[in-house]
Amino acid sequence: MYSMKKVTLFATGIIMMSCAQQQQKLAYPETAKVDTVDVYFGTEVPDPYRWLENDTSAATAAWVEAQNKVTNDYLSKIPFRDALLKRLTDLANYEKIGTPFKKHGKYYFYKNDGLQNQSVLYVQDNLDGEPRVFLDPNKLSDDGTVALTGISFSNDGKYTAYTISRSGSDWTEIYVLDTESGKLLDEHIEWAKVTGTSWQGDGFYYSAYDRPKKGIELSNVNENHKVYYHKMGTPQSEDKLIYQNPNYPKRFYTTSVNEDETVLFLYESGDGRGNAIYMKDLRKPNAPFVAMATDMDYNYYPLEIIGDKMYMFTNYGAPKYRLMVADINKPALKDWTELIPETENVLSSAEVIGGKLFLTYDKDVANHAYVYDLNGKEIQEIQLPSLGTVGFSGNKDDKECFFGFTSFTTPGATYKYDMDKNTYELFRAPKVAFNPDEYVTEQVFYPSKDGTKIPMFLTYKKDLKKDGKNPVYLYAYGGFNISLYPGFSTTRIPFLENGGIYAQANLRGGGEYGEDWHVAGTKMQKQNVFDDFISAAEYLINNKYTDKDKIAIVGGSNGGLLVGACMTQRPDLFRVAIPEVGVMDMLRYHKFTIGWNWASDYGTSEDSKEMFEYLKGYSPLHNMKPGTKYPATMVTTADHDDRVVPAHSFKFAATLQECNDGTNPTIIRIDSKAGHGAGKPMTKVLEEQADIYGFVMYNLGMNPKF
Repeated sequence: MYSMKKVTLFATGIIMMSCAQQQQKLAYPETAKVDTVDVYFGTEVPDPYRWLENDTSAATAAWVEAQNKVTNDYLSKIPFRDALLKRLTDLANYEKIGTPFKKHGKYYFYKNDGLQNQSVLYVQDNLDGEPRVFLDPNKLSDDGTVALTGISFSNDGKYTAYTISRSGSDWTEIYVLDTESGKLLDEHIEWAKVTGTSWQGDGFYYSAYDRPKKGIELSNVNENHKVYYHKMGTPQSEDKLIYQNPNYPKRFYTTSVNEDETVLFLYESGDGRGNAIYMKDLRKPNAPFVAMATDMDYNYYPLEIIGDKMYMFTNYGAPKYRLMVADINKPALKDWTELIPETENVLSSAEVIGGKLFLTYDKDVANHAYVYDLNGKEIQEIQLPSLGTVGFSGNKDDKECFFGFTSFTTPGATYKYDMDKNTYELFRAPKVAFNPDEYVTEQVFYPSKDGTKIPMFLTYKKDLKKDGKNPVYLYAYGGFNISLYPGFSTTRIPFLENGGIYAQANLRGGGEYGEDWHVAGTKMQKQNVFDDFISAAEYLINNKYTDKDKIAIVGGSNGGLLVGACMTQRPDLFRVAIPEVGVMDMLRYHKFTIGWNWASDYGTSEDSKEMFEYLKGYSPLHNMKPGTKYPATMVTTADHDDRVVPAHSFKFAATLQECNDGTNPTIIRIDSKAGHGAGKPMTKVLEEQADIYGFVMYNLGMNPKF
């Protein structure tokens, strides 16, 4: 999800805890209050911890230090913490290799030897050739906190642009290599965001903001996104402004160019659930941008251009998506023709490989793959190894195709597909210290509060007994049209091998059943998402998988909002809550960085009195009640999170510590040199997961053996 942020006295308490897990009440840092009050449509709303929005002040830094001391003291007394970290580290120490992709006759792939902080990009001349390092992001910093976030090759193969982020920030920097020699060139673009690089000729397009004021780079609202063209060999100061729209400062403008460099596409988003799309015919000098589709509540994406045909992937007039064809000479939506109509299953991805269409459909959140010809006629289904998640890799003119496949019990493996024979063979599979035969995944469908059937995957050991006593790690997201598919993670293994159940619920607000499913969890229907999650817990209790004292709920970003809302609405139903980098202040979220971009899902407190009251009715920050027994809670955030700024978590944790009756611990884990999550180095990932699972297992009363 794209996004979000006076003197103080502190009394740092000492934590005491026995190995028998009889926890004494914690003493928390005293958090000063201010008299800030906002007025919304005549309603006064106090914001006593507003000063914590200033994430660069000395007072906030002191508060963070004091909170982390309490947190670290608490976590250090979990008796199995070190053993859990060692087990997670050992499990993660296996070779991970991504699906290969071919560019200009060479094969590229990402590989992590095991515990490298960042995966390394390799190249080989042919499939039997010796791989060599093409780009090693681990050499871009001493501690692994610089992440490679994207790569693109010029269409003649001469240059390779790559994008990085530092310490988890969404701010993007662009560098360029000479592809053949690997030499780093002088190019360096700063203050880019929400962008890739789209090559045309001897340069590329990218999107950026004006340089922000010093000291507020990670919290100020981002406005006036601009598209530039950078010509190789020139400084950024000379880059040509290609497009801006000052009438709409809170929108994104991004680009793409097809491989033949005949069309420049311009995408406009941020004011609806989808995007508008415009095109410029690069075959004609000084051609203007022409509108193709302008309703930003729908998605429009070009797959490929072949001759004058533009193959378009869209949910316009098709909530579960379809393929259409536009003519490069008559590109307006009214002239598009349908190629492959909408079906009862969601078309979740499509690509052109080897002159054929590879389509992935979702049936009850599992991928099914099909091959069609370019006229829209089905050729064959690809029978995947099992129910799971697939991703294809190949070029429009190549006969060669690879796909990656994973499930809850299948580590990501790569297969080579023969499209003429409709057969595939295992190309590469990782060796993980995990026996999938000992575990099972089942999918259940449970009724939500309004009767809607919600799917949920449950993974556990085959010998599990439904005695109502099993620990549960319940995870979900429920927003922004994002689907949660089956996938493998070694971090779940210690929990599973100690008798736990990993539950992944597919709530409304996501994209699992198309745009209608998404819309049913947005704005004035957002409560459906929380009802779906609460109903998941109730289903697991009613069907003897577990009880209310054995459930931990976990979610990040919009999922952090989910956890915060559910633990405040039903504090009696969950034993542990982990809201990660969550959107906790629903009245002010749109005032920081690119929070305004979420209004299509949430609405804002400024929209109307009705919308304000609805948001205030579930906003986690505004719905805690003094003296309530809240679940054992560990809030997580990071100092460089400039999407959901840490102020959300800071204010929520301070309020929760004030309101909690003291029975259960309420701590906040604030990472340094880290952001919203993407690109986080392996060492930080393992430490964070050890702390999360350690906190969960300890507070669920588990005595794990590693």
